[in-house]
Amino acid sequence: MTVGLPDVRGREQILKVHLKKVPVSDDVEIKYIAQGTPGFSGADLANLINEAALFAARMNKRLVSMYDLEKAKDKLIMGAERHTMVMGEKEKRMTAYHEAGHAIVGRLTPEHDPVYKVSIMPRGRALGITMFLPEKDQYSASKQKLDSMISSLYGGRIAEELVFGWEQVSTGASNDIERATELARNMVTKWGLSQRLGPLSYSDEEGEIFLGRSVTQHKSVAEETSHTIDEEIRSFIDRNYERAERIIKENIDILHAMADALMKYETIDKDQIEDLMARRPVRPPQNWDDTPPKGDTSYEELKSKDDKNAEPSFSSTAQQN
Repeated sequence: MTVGLPDVRGREQILKVHLKKVPVSDDVEIKYIAQGTPGFSGADLANLINEAALFAARMNKRLVSMYDLEKAKDKLIMGAERHTMVMGEKEKRMTAYHEAGHAIVGRLTPEHDPVYKVSIMPRGRALGITMFLPEKDQYSASKQKLDSMISSLYGGRIAEELVFGWEQVSTGASNDIERATELARNMVTKWGLSQRLGPLSYSDEEGEIFLGRSVTQHKSVAEETSHTIDEEIRSFIDRNYERAERIIKENIDILHAMADALMKYETIDKDQIEDLMARRPVRPPQNWDDTPPKGDTSYEELKSKDDKNAEPSFSSTAQQN
């Protein structure tokens, strides 16, 4: 029997059990943590509490705070920050525009998951990351939401091209292009979301695993139908690419302001994003001026070790550059 992942109420109860083992400050809101951890298993939640306790201990704090839990959540979802990796100024600025493009398009398309955090701090193999987190557990997605996801995936590449020119577009969008194409293909061939092809499944789930699908799978659709499928996938991509380009051009001032904020702070969350989208001055991130307590000589050394060894415990819905 397979045990499913806990829903928001289940995560809240699991967190309560694990938080009894560590001293916590009054600002900890268990319900908020549970809402922000969709897809976490019981083991992931236990790991979250352990990581938060380690963060607090390294800062010589007696109590685990909400800030420690948020840092632990970021580490598990997005990967450990690689403080030892130094990017050049040009590459860093291009990454800032790339991630800002994802965030702006995701913010301005219907039914898209809210932007949780945008960072140009290298994590894992990614130079930057834009994290979208749903506000509640979701078990299906509408065509409108899937279209919005495709649009936001192309936001990074479009931002690079508009600011730096076609000749300077980087390879950072390779994963975005792959994911957008896969989404469009599934919409057409699996989920029956193409009016032209109708509610039929055209995908072939069989294939020889040792040789690869493209070599051995049997032809299950006529050549004319296959051509129509390709045209529909191209139509889905082109429509959403054009929408993303229009959104960024209409909000180019926000794009520049968000890139500047990322260059200054490296990581911005929903509060800074709200300021930027409303064209207000950007407030500093929480704990922006915080420094490790005096006498904690092992803090940077321990953090560096974590950066080298830690890996995210599961995949997440994030755009990575």
